[in-house]
Amino acid sequence: MLSFTAQQIALLIQGQIEGEATVQVKEFGKIESATAGQISFLANPKYEEFLYSSQASIIIVNTSLVLKKPVKATLIRVPDAYAAFATLLTKYQEMKNESLVGIQSPSFIASTAQLGEQNFVAAFAYIGENVKTGKNVKIFPGAVIGENVQMGSNITIHPGVIIYADCILGNNITIHAGSIIGSDGFGFAPDLRAGEWVKVPQTGRVVIGNDVEIGSNTSVDRGAMADTRIDDGCKI
Repeated sequence: MLSFTAQQIALLIQGQIEGEATVQVKEFGKIESATAGQISFLANPKYEEFLYSSQASIIIVNTSLVLKKPVKATLIRVPDAYAAFATLLTKYQEMKNESLVGIQSPSFIASTAQLGEQNFVAAFAYIGENVKTGKNVKIFPGAVIGENVQMGSNITIHPGVIIYADCILGNNITIHAGSIIGSDGFGFAPDLRAGEWVKVPQTGRVVIGNDVEIGSNTSVDRGAMADTRIDDGCKI
C-alpha cells in the first residue's frame, strides 16, 4: 500500500495546502463516507455539506471555494478539483503498476518470445511464439497472447484478455478484463447448391494505435483480408 503526505500530493497536483502538511493518506474515498487515512475531493457544490463532517484526512477542493464552517481535514486547493483528483488517481495507478515486475509461476512463455524491460507476467498467463513486447508491459492472470503479437511499451493487459495471433499494439494501451482482440470477423458465403453457409477465412489483423483504452468484454474482430484498425486515442 502506497502512502503520501499532503505536501507530496500538493506538489504533484500543484495545489496550495491549508492545514497540516505532514498528514498521510493511503487510500481514496468518497467525501460522504471517507475515513481517516483517506483522501477525497469536492467538485460538485451539492456535496459541500459533507465537507464539514467528512472524516477524510485530506480533501482536494477548488481554489474558489469559500468555507462556511471549520473543516477537520487538511485541504489542498487547486483550480479544478475534479481534474486534479483524476490526475492523482492516474499517477497512483501508474506507480502501482511500476512496482509489478517479474514472471510469476506457473505461466507459459515461449522460448522465442522477447519481453522488454520492467515487464510483469502473472501466474496462468500464456505468451506464444515470437511475441515481442516493449518496456513496462503488464500481463495479468489468464491472459493469452498469441503467436507473432507485437506490443509496444506501457501496456496493461488485464485478466482473461485474449489477443489472437499477428495482432499489433502500439504504446500506452489498456485492455480490460475479458476482451478479445483479433477473433474472426463474421465472414460466411452462401453455397446455394449445398444450401449451407461456407466460412470465409479471416486473414487480416487487428492493429491498435497509441493511447487506446478498451473496456471489459469488448470484441475487436480481424478483417477478411484488410486489417481492422483502432486509431490513436480511441476509447472503447
